[in-house]
Amino acid sequence: MIKESFRKYLEDAIGCENALVAFSAFDEPASVAVRYNPFKKTARMAGESVLWSRHGILLNERPVFTLDPCFHAGAYYVQDSSSMFVGDVFRRLLKEYELPVGRPLRVLDLCAAPGGKTTDLAASLREACGDGFVLVANEVMKQRAGILASNVALWGDPNVVVTSDDPKAFTPFTGYFDIILADVPCSGEGMFRKDEQACEQWSEDNVALCEGRQRRIIADVWPALADGGLLVYSTCTFNKYENDGNVRWIADNLGGSPVFNAPASPFGGVIATEYGFSLVPGFVKGEGQYCSAVRKQGGSIAVSEFRQYKTRPSKDKGTPIPASLKELFSIDVNFRQRGETIIALPASLAQEIAFLESGLNVIAAGCAAGTVKGKDFIPDADLALSIVLADGAYPEAEVDLDTALAYLHRDAIRLDDAPRGYVMVTYKELPLGFVKNLGNRCNNLYPQSRRIRMNVR
Repeated sequence: MIKESFRKYLEDAIGCENALVAFSAFDEPASVAVRYNPFKKTARMAGESVLWSRHGILLNERPVFTLDPCFHAGAYYVQDSSSMFVGDVFRRLLKEYELPVGRPLRVLDLCAAPGGKTTDLAASLREACGDGFVLVANEVMKQRAGILASNVALWGDPNVVVTSDDPKAFTPFTGYFDIILADVPCSGEGMFRKDEQACEQWSEDNVALCEGRQRRIIADVWPALADGGLLVYSTCTFNKYENDGNVRWIADNLGGSPVFNAPASPFGGVIATEYGFSLVPGFVKGEGQYCSAVRKQGGSIAVSEFRQYKTRPSKDKGTPIPASLKELFSIDVNFRQRGETIIALPASLAQEIAFLESGLNVIAAGCAAGTVKGKDFIPDADLALSIVLADGAYPEAEVDLDTALAYLHRDAIRLDDAPRGYVMVTYKELPLGFVKNLGNRCNNLYPQSRRIRMNVR
């Protein structure tokens, strides 16, 4: 139920006529959209293309994603179509950004969980920069950071580093990041169709609280943005205080210059504001979203100004890592051990990861390759999901839907035509994970933490 106080508030924020359109849309069901992983094979579901996302599809109906093995293979990410607009702004800015020479492009997704915008940015960066980037995806809440790390692993890009820190932890990283995305916590006005509780809890006092919190977050992370770097600022709300008002505050108080000034709308239905763009239900097939960008004034910081860090040695003195494991990857990797798990890190990012670990709580980086048990190397499910797994690294067994679901449920399966030993299970040519084929049966190596818990039969 929309509060009368919010009705008046929204009319002031986006105009009476626009508000009427939005109010009518609040009574309609929310749309469903997915964004495909361009670095994995998959067949697209039926639906309408999202105007501002080359890989986004508005679905004709909502499937049971849990029962789609392609979902578990990281072939796509379920994401609101309006949220994909932030990725479009990022891509347009990236095209005009002068990429650094001699080092990777450094990007921070500050408030990243559960990972929708992180995976979108990762795909855009790989398309634009190849291996020449590092994307730090941060989430302050530990539980949500775990979900973020899991979704990043499904996506399979090893250049994403997951951290769990308060924004102020980035303050000492002076001038390190070229681009920062701050999709800041907000009053959630744009999510009312999906979250009735957010609607019930809305108040002007909460808007003011969010406005202040957002300014604190940006002020804490601002020193970490390189001079001349870009801050992409976004919320899922409508009001001018958390949106254009905060962009103006950044410009007036932190030394930033708005990238967009009274811009023209780039797509039909997208409302241009003073400093950015607002997506409103009823005008677009999606939920509420705001996006703007600010450039930090000044020149750029030279690479030489950063200290050089040695790669952190493994604290775990486990079994020596076989040199042959490098052959499993299509890129040059370094290995370290975390507990019993061998982690493969892109060799090109060794200095970057070491520098990040010097001051941040890094909870995931690279790819979990597997574990060594005596003379046996047991591959990790994340290895199968990685986009840098070498072709032909393992024999593959293509399975049908029923077998794929049984595997993801961690049931016993048989692969009569597969060779003995470690075999990668695929569905529609998408790797799902591994089994150890013993001939008459298979040891299912799919992680217990990820298994489908609903009935699959």
